[in-house]
Amino acid sequence: MKPQQKTHELAITTIRMLAAQAVQAANSGHPGMPLGAAPMGYTLFKELMNFDPNHPYWDNRDRFVLSAGHGSMLQYALLHLFGYPLSMDDLKNFRQWGSKTPGHPEFGHTVGVEMTTGPLGQGLSSAVGMAMAETMLAAEFNRPGFPVVDHYTYVIAGDGDLMEGITSEASSLAGHLKLGKLIVLYDDNSITIDGKTDITFTEDVKKRYLAYGWQVLEVASGEDTQAILSALRRARRQQDKPTLIKVKTVIGFGAPHMAGTSKVHGAPLGEVELAAMQENLHWTYPPFTVPQEVQEECKSAVRKKARIHKKWDAMMAAYEKAEPELFAKYEQWMRGKLLKAVDTQALYETDQKKFSTRKASQSILNQLAPKIPNLVGGSADLAGSNLTYMQEMGDYSPENRSGRNIRFGVREHAMAAIVNGMTLHGGLKAFGSTFLIFSDYLKPSLRLSALMGIGALYIFTHDSIAVGEDGPTHQPIEQLPSLQMIPNHYVFRPCDYREACASWIKALEISTAPCSLVLSRQDLPILEGTGMEAEQGGYVLVKEQKDAPDLILMGSGSEVQHLVAAQETLLQEGIDARVVSMPCLRLFQEQPEKYKEAILPKAVKVRIAMEAGLGQMWAPFLGKKGEFIGLDTFGASAPGDVVMARRGITPAAVVERAKHLVGKNK
Repeated sequence: MKPQQKTHELAITTIRMLAAQAVQAANSGHPGMPLGAAPMGYTLFKELMNFDPNHPYWDNRDRFVLSAGHGSMLQYALLHLFGYPLSMDDLKNFRQWGSKTPGHPEFGHTVGVEMTTGPLGQGLSSAVGMAMAETMLAAEFNRPGFPVVDHYTYVIAGDGDLMEGITSEASSLAGHLKLGKLIVLYDDNSITIDGKTDITFTEDVKKRYLAYGWQVLEVASGEDTQAILSALRRARRQQDKPTLIKVKTVIGFGAPHMAGTSKVHGAPLGEVELAAMQENLHWTYPPFTVPQEVQEECKSAVRKKARIHKKWDAMMAAYEKAEPELFAKYEQWMRGKLLKAVDTQALYETDQKKFSTRKASQSILNQLAPKIPNLVGGSADLAGSNLTYMQEMGDYSPENRSGRNIRFGVREHAMAAIVNGMTLHGGLKAFGSTFLIFSDYLKPSLRLSALMGIGALYIFTHDSIAVGEDGPTHQPIEQLPSLQMIPNHYVFRPCDYREACASWIKALEISTAPCSLVLSRQDLPILEGTGMEAEQGGYVLVKEQKDAPDLILMGSGSEVQHLVAAQETLLQEGIDARVVSMPCLRLFQEQPEKYKEAILPKAVKVRIAMEAGLGQMWAPFLGKKGEFIGLDTFGASAPGDVVMARRGITPAAVVERAKHLVGKNK
């Protein structure tokens, strides 16, 4: 006879069975984490989280991030139970082509998923950005009686998340910033793929997080939902510290022969063990079934949450009447165009003759900052070198949530994840900055920006061997093409002040992909002919004098000046070249074919591209007869102009190759 079960216990068993059955049907996945973490997931969703599945992007919803993204079936089961548009057929199609239930949660693909997770540490770290955004927007818009922005950011993280260095960076900053509305449930099951965590991970996590400035609570058993709920409520009362709740769970709970072992981490249970688990948990329903009483309990919870949403909507209607200017500003921040108040044409005007593009960016940023009040960001302890500090905008801190300059510290990877979290939250345009060479430290997070299709902004300075005396450790070679290779990522490398304007304008217009500005340390001349055309990604900077050019010279950034100088020398020697500046290769590739043909006519076969780095990304533009002048070796410690000359990045090198190619093809 089936024992009597309380509905909430039956609901937790339902989650476990759905997860195990979906993984088994796919013959692929990670059942262990969902089986162990089901009680904390269900308790959080049912008892505390504010959300509305009928309006899943309601501004003031609580955010939930499954940092342990391999346990995606936990999230999918919760979304299904609580009324999100995720059907039982979707669960049955777990990990299949075109399904709404991919192997790891994907933002923009599955409604209810707040961010793409799977690479461990990313979720918790981006959640720090979400919590920061909440405090910034609350400081801007909340007024007595009008808690317009008032929600929590919840995370479920595992042992693997806490081993990753990025979470150390992000958790340290979160404690420093006293992000009291960030609550992390730590699925402390002591198992990773390779076995028990004690083979690699014996630190005292509690003491570590206490040292970071967090509140740390402990729940002795992951099956004790009352203790989990009590800890969550206590966490919500602590407003001056983020909270880590250590919940001692059993991976694969309910699987009688595999629970508590690494065997259940990343492979289906198998039909025999699944049947044994079903018997062990007293489950008598057919596969992929949600019992009626569980459906009713979840629907009842959703109705209560919908009333909370409705109450917020009523408050916002009153807010619009009481604070019409603030309400309009709120709507602009949350849904408006960033450049609405900006005279973009005026940005291009300058009386300077020479400017490093990092200095150009500084000027543009500080012209934009007063007109785009939700533009926020900072540097990984290099604000004075990256020139990304917004004057008179204050520093963000526990004492000043309205500050717009963020001091990330020497935490490049966490910085990028936090920028992702702030962007995902909505209402802010966030940027992070460091040297181009250190883009390697944050690339996994930037890759997620591109995968999620969000408008995160990255500013990379000190862009080539022209960095000079700091030497090859700080001189990028492969970094630029490695960034350009990331799908759905726009990399801008402007050649002067006006191209830097174009790059900023496009980066602020593009909202469905991250953009990176790659900027020089050394001064560059402002070239005749640069300007708004650079917004197309590539354009003719110097036109040939004949009806058709003898060859095309193309490049980006600091090397464009060398192409212009080479063009002048070549013209004196009877060779008529066209110079094409291409600050953003991807943007140029997206232009209409007619435009691309006008800039790079197919009839002109002789082509040279120059860039101070590896040249793989120029291949589509060079054709069979084109050549690339760049670098396939590291730089050296010496003044920047000396290093450039020694490595052959000069006008003379262009002239020599051009004469050879034109002569050969006559």
